[in-house]
Formats: sequence, structure tokens, C-alpha cells
Amino acid sequence: MAAEAVEYVETVVVGAGQQGCGVAGALQERGRDALVLERGEIGQAWAHERWDSLLVGSGNRSVRFPGLEYEGDAPYGCPSGPELARVLRRYVAERQLQVREHTAVQRVECLPDVSEHDDVRFRTHLTSGDIVESRNLVAAVGGYAAPRTPALAADVDPAVHRIHSRDYRNPRSLPDGAVLVVGAGISGQQIADELVDSGRRTFLAVGRHRAWPRQYRGRGIQEWLGAIPSLYAEFGAASGDGGPALPGLPVTAVQDKSDDLNLGTLAAKGVTLVGSVRAADGGRLLLKENVVATAEESARSFRRAIDLIDTEIRERGFAAPEEHPPPAMPLDAVTAFGETLDLAHHAIGTIIWCTGFGPDYGILPRRVLDADGAPVQRKGLLGALPGLYYAGLPDGNSLAPVGVEANVENGRFLARLIHVDHVMRSGSSAPLT
Repeated sequence: MAAEAVEYVETVVVGAGQQGCGVAGALQERGRDALVLERGEIGQAWAHERWDSLLVGSGNRSVRFPGLEYEGDAPYGCPSGPELARVLRRYVAERQLQVREHTAVQRVECLPDVSEHDDVRFRTHLTSGDIVESRNLVAAVGGYAAPRTPALAADVDPAVHRIHSRDYRNPRSLPDGAVLVVGAGISGQQIADELVDSGRRTFLAVGRHRAWPRQYRGRGIQEWLGAIPSLYAEFGAASGDGGPALPGLPVTAVQDKSDDLNLGTLAAKGVTLVGSVRAADGGRLLLKENVVATAEESARSFRRAIDLIDTEIRERGFAAPEEHPPPAMPLDAVTAFGETLDLAHHAIGTIIWCTGFGPDYGILPRRVLDADGAPVQRKGLLGALPGLYYAGLPDGNSLAPVGVEANVENGRFLARLIHVDHVMRSGSSAPLT
């Protein structure tokens, strides 16, 4: 039996998505070495684990990395998942970052009783049997790695084809018949939009989610989000009428790039909106009677975003073009549905669960995770042990750190800490900044 191979690198990064490669790029700017370990390919999720027509709603301008800005002529265009993956791979190649593809991590060992002077604080065990020792460990697998399906899915008639959005590819890949999309976040709305455009009769089970204008007063919503911090704060703020917060990143990317994407525009296209699914009984789904209320709440968030932008422009004296009338989420086609959906009656042969993803940090020891298996962390970046870091985790109620372009700020923040650690430990007189 071959002996295990042991190597050392100052920093191990687990995951070669935009966050992991952003950390490696930022460390390279500081002259620090890093090894990125990836179970599949660079940009694996974008290239192979999403539907074919997925558009990255944050837009072309957000596809940036440490030392690389967007230089194209379509800043408001939305790249596909494979396009983003290609940019990421080109970045890795041009920067000659050390990324080891098809190298799965079995577990990370956090060594006990280490001191601030020890070189080895972590041992990363690979499925190959080899080990990589390091002083720092950055888990860059994000907060959205494991598909989540509601428990009630087990009570649906097994004759109905059921898949998670991770496994959906395109309308042609589905059996004949109408389709029910469960969940109205980015995945649910984009997939429902594609299905209805393909001629499929499409049902969408609504969920509480924000609606945003794709563009307003000459700029894309993502630019306004970057320029006006209070807009990003809206991700975790109360709604304009004092009600509970609406979750989620902006749903803005639409295939023909000519309109906004929200519950109102989907209803106007012919998507049948139904209430949130609360239970299943074979071929019947029991629904909340909340279609109209959910759409109205979403429309209020749309108006709230417009009002915040207008207020900031006015108070700061920005010279932005007027837009009359301002965009609004249409509600004319939104109607109540009722509390029951009979799948056979409506010829629904497929259910797509667009019910999100959860964290998957099973490679880490239990002592650095909470009771739900999520990392114990601060600011979405700092782990429970010295030298343990994360990239791409939500920070409390804010989703800003998980955005594509957040890899630059996240990476440079972690690179600065790792640089400080090196300078202090080496006794160098080099500046800490």
C-alpha cells in the first residue's frame, strides 16, 4: 500500500468558484502562496450544475476579480453560467494561480493546542489519501452548496416527475405536460420565464421575494446597489410599510433583456401564479391563499427601491436623468388561485423544486460548526479558530458578501489578515497594511 503524500502550503483554499479564486488572486497580489483544491472543475457549479439558460443577474460588470476589471462594451448584459466560468478559468490561467482540479477534500483536521508560531494548524485530507498541511484554511464553498427540498416532497404522487433546480437543464429535458415551479426566487422566476416562453403551460408557487427594477434613471440596479449602501441594507431591512423583511438578491436577469422579471410580468405572460405549497397529499397540493398578498408585498419592495434611489439622488445632488413615469411592477394579471392544486386536473407532469440551497460544511470538524452544521463565523469571513476563514457566506441578514463581485473585497480582506499574520510571526519590519 502506497504511503500517503504530505505537502505544505501556507494557505489552502477549498473551492475554485469565484470566491476561492478571488482569495487566491488577492493573496498573489500580496506575494503569498495558496493552493486551491476543487472537487470538479474551475467554476464547476456555474458550468455544470445549473440550467442551460441561467443568466447571472448581477451583470457583466460584476464579473471582476482581484486585478481584473470588466472591459467589455455591454456592462448591463447578463452573462450565462458557462460564460462566467470561462472568465474565471482565463483569470486562473493568466495569473498562474495554483488550482488543483478534480481533487476532492475528504475532511479537514483542525489541530488542537497549536500556538501562534506553529506552521501547521490544519491538515486537509484528500479522498486520494494524500494530505496537505497549512497554517491557514479558507473554506470557499459558500452558503449554497447543498440542494434543499421541502419535507412535503415525499408526499407527492411518485408518478409526478420531480427534480431540484440544480438538475433542471431546459424545457426539452422534461416529460410532456404542464410544469409546476415551486419557489419564486432567482431560479424559480428565470425557469418559469423560460418554460412559458417555450410554450409550456407553467404554474409558479409564489414565495416572498423582492422585486427590483432592472434599470432605473440610466443605470442598472446592480450599479445603484454598489453606489447606495442603503439599498444593500434593504436585503435585511423591514419592508417600507414596517412589515417583515423580504429575502433574496435581485431577480433581474431576463432572456430577451427587454423587460423586468417579477411576479407581475410573469403573470402577464401567462404563468399561473398559485399560493405557497404548505402540504401535499398524493396528486393534490394544499396551498396558502397568498398569491395577491405576496405580489402586492413584492410590488411595495419594488416601489421602495425606486424611492430610495430617488431620495439619494436628490439629497446628494446627483445629475441623473428623470424617468417619467417611473417603472412599476404590474399587478393587473395577478389573481387569486385558491387553496388546492390538483396536479392531474391541470395535467401537471413535472414539479421543479426551486427551493434553494443550504450550506455543506461536512468536511470541517463539528467543533467549528453550530448545531445546524453551519460555520460559526463573524462577518461571513472569520472562523472560530485562528487561521480558519470563509469566503462567500452571508453576513447576518445581508447577502451582499455572496455576490459575484464580492470576491474582490472578500479576497483582499482575507489576504490582508494573512499578510499581517505572516509579518508578525516572522518578526519583519514590513508594514502591516
